[in-house]
Amino acid sequence: MGLNKVADRDDVNGAEAISFGEKYVESDSFKNVFREGMALVEEAAGYLEGSGRLEAKRLSPELSFAYATESMRLTTRLMQLASWLLIRRAVNEGEMTLEQAEEEEHKVKLQAIGSLARAKGYEDLPENMRDLVERSLRFYDRILKLDRMIRQNPDEEKAEDEESNPLSHHFGRLKAAFERDD
Repeated sequence: MGLNKVADRDDVNGAEAISFGEKYVESDSFKNVFREGMALVEEAAGYLEGSGRLEAKRLSPELSFAYATESMRLTTRLMQLASWLLIRRAVNEGEMTLEQAEEEEHKVKLQAIGSLARAKGYEDLPENMRDLVERSLRFYDRILKLDRMIRQNPDEEKAEDEESNPLSHHFGRLKAAFERDD
């Protein structure tokens, strides 16, 4: 499912299905997420170019390698997040079409990180570095969930909700019973 905007008709009552994710990225809440993400990118860049560079010089060769590894991972992750945020904002502000955004997003594949293997010596890295890594991972997870909501068709959302609710079968039977009485 791409970024297409969806306004399908519900077969039962003629109501329009609206994607929560689509509405979310048009909201003030998304603007806050955008600012938070871009602030994290700026903070990380400032750290890596400033005090982080000084901290890295004081590390042992083994820890320097761990620092470089985590620094590269952090930078890559944050650049993916910034690209995703900028694409979403460009679509919302009419600067980019949905087709253009979809083409660009193929270049910025967000994927579940899962249990991330840490570089050997990670726990001995400077606290500021570890803090940035952990915050970037949490933010990445939030954006990944938001991306899934945006890409999901409202009818798919409804089907997933019904599948995940153990009582949905019973609700369906009750609904059918009441519909027969009409």
